[in-house]
Amino acid sequence: MSVQSAPESEVVQLCSELIRIDTSNFGPDGSKGERGAAEYVAEKLADVGIDSQLYEPEANRTSLIAHWEPEGCDSSLPPLLIHGHTDVVPAQASDWQVDPFAGEVKDGCVWGRGAVDMKDFDAMVLSVVRDRVRTGRAPRRPIRFAFTADEEAGSGLGAHWLVEKHPELIADCPEAIGEVGGFSLTVRDDLRLYLIQTAEKGLAWLNLIADGTAGHGSMRNSDNAVTALAGAVARIGTHEWPHRIHPAQQAFLDAVEDALGVEINADSVEESLARLGTIARMVGATMANTANPTMLNAGYKVNVIPGKATAGVDGRFIPGYSDEFFATLTELLGDKVRYEIGSHYDAVETEFSGALVEAMQSCLEAEDPQGKAVPYLMSGGTDAKAWSKLGVRCFGFAPLQLPPDLDFVAMFHGVDERVPTASLEFGARVLDRFLDQA
Repeated sequence: MSVQSAPESEVVQLCSELIRIDTSNFGPDGSKGERGAAEYVAEKLADVGIDSQLYEPEANRTSLIAHWEPEGCDSSLPPLLIHGHTDVVPAQASDWQVDPFAGEVKDGCVWGRGAVDMKDFDAMVLSVVRDRVRTGRAPRRPIRFAFTADEEAGSGLGAHWLVEKHPELIADCPEAIGEVGGFSLTVRDDLRLYLIQTAEKGLAWLNLIADGTAGHGSMRNSDNAVTALAGAVARIGTHEWPHRIHPAQQAFLDAVEDALGVEINADSVEESLARLGTIARMVGATMANTANPTMLNAGYKVNVIPGKATAGVDGRFIPGYSDEFFATLTELLGDKVRYEIGSHYDAVETEFSGALVEAMQSCLEAEDPQGKAVPYLMSGGTDAKAWSKLGVRCFGFAPLQLPPDLDFVAMFHGVDERVPTASLEFGARVLDRFLDQA
């Protein structure tokens, strides 16, 4: 008697349990450690006979790699990389309706830090793989799993470290899926667009430095580091960057124009897309390079003019516009302020074409006949920046059918982060179909 397949059966429980493992990443101030989550994933894979290897550049900063090549898959095909990170940004419990690390299931959602970024996809992957092993259903091709540490602080102790120190683990994978894409956007009662990430902006985290002449706060000072820095920060923060429309973004805008029957003006995209909700903010952020001052530090006493002042800037640039970004920033800084690069990763892009994309489209439409897959450019960054160094084509494909009234964009790094249980179950079913076709 055959065993009934139910790829979505465990996904809610797995997501909840992953959230309960506090993997808060505080960046330069350290992390609570991802080893507990890596060991949890290893245990769930071992339950169905899949072995894993754990890698640590530092104690408790643990990433997991596993190979799945069961009998019945086509071993002549190269492996598909499926990746997710286990760390999360911190959460202030007093701001939340629920304990952010309790994994509570309430009002039809799994609540907690990491619910959408990205323990939801981690749970989908585990649920689907465990079900397929138990029901004897091999994927079409070999699969390589990577569950990484440190993505929320730039991946230096996670994916980038793996690429630098152990490239052989990933280099034979020509394609990959991970965050952030595959989620639905309801544009009409009879149409949902599923946004597949085919590109993401480059990243430049910069430290601005102004050197001046220290002195008494009561005296005139024409070489005040704070004044010079404040001027540069203001110029950067208020600069209006020119629109640069990437092909992936243009394809998305074309799809929305067709669906809404309106023409979208690049100079007022957020107003044009207002009816789509907060997704307009995400789209607006990908229409141009951006540079946001995020940190300031100067002085140690109110009556002392410091000799040095510093600031942090989060810079993001559209694929192909890195040179423009740095040239403009240098001009905005002026003569008295310089910058040092904290982190710098190139933009990532690939074409919305090929058999893998066709599989995404087919599987989404099979589960949602009113759905249509479209490419888009994401404003943030993912581990794809690391894998792409090895020539891997990276797609954001963590499928979720979302209710139209959910402010999905606000869930990322936001208070009361949550994911609908029905969305998790939908994603598991899509991913299950995908492994038959990918």
